[in-house]
Amino acid sequence: MTGNNMSTPTADCIIPTADTAIGRQFAEEGYYVAKGVFSPDEVKLLEADFDRIVNQISAADENINARWGGPEMEKMGTKDLVVLHTHNVQQYSAVWAKALFQERFIQVATDILGPDVVLHHTKLFQKPGEKGAPFPMHQDWNYFPTLKDSMIAGIVHVSSATDEMGCFRVYPGTHKFGRVSGSSGQTESDFLAQYPLADALPLEAEPGDVVFFHYFLVHGSMPNRSDRIRKTVLVQMYAGNDKVEDGVQHPDEHLVLAGWNHYATRDKAGQMK
Repeated sequence: MTGNNMSTPTADCIIPTADTAIGRQFAEEGYYVAKGVFSPDEVKLLEADFDRIVNQISAADENINARWGGPEMEKMGTKDLVVLHTHNVQQYSAVWAKALFQERFIQVATDILGPDVVLHHTKLFQKPGEKGAPFPMHQDWNYFPTLKDSMIAGIVHVSSATDEMGCFRVYPGTHKFGRVSGSSGQTESDFLAQYPLADALPLEAEPGDVVFFHYFLVHGSMPNRSDRIRKTVLVQMYAGNDKVEDGVQHPDEHLVLAGWNHYATRDKAGQMK
């Protein structure tokens, strides 16, 4: 999905992945679509608690609109659009806490990261029908860089996500650029200008599917122009032999989902934020 005027990596940025079929595909493309990770019965429970979380945060006196600002958003005319959002669904719901340890989900995560997987955070996103805000193209590493750049995310779909609903969009292989300065998506960027949101590959998904992607991958999403609500929870994870760089101010749960956290200490285990 690259045009004639778009940059292509001159040398592959090597990201740490497990030597599995899924890990090798992930290393090549920068993402992996896992179909049917959660069963219809599991999705029904997840969606019920998703809706309960949305109702609870909507009733609180907090700013829950995660719509970005910046020049790219202004160009799209998104001032009146919204994305409802909260961090860490596992702090609201035991159903969602258990979902992080679900066998099929953990299998794909370990196929990518290896045996040791640590939770950084989760994020709920609800794009309302007809007014769900987009996210401009960007790389995620700007927000929570790790020493070994093992950080990935898994987007758990508890509703359908069609192109019309503003599904996740990517430029396959762009993770091989590694860290590109100014790629946060909230400032002008000559690099990101080469990867317009409208030309990115849409990854449509069904309830129960999980889209895994590396935090170097250039990605974004279009507005939800359908009459249906798009519901997703993003699970941000990194390898147990990696850690977030010092000085990063972002929720970091340090919860071990598989294997071992090689950087855990007494002080960090008791750290108050």
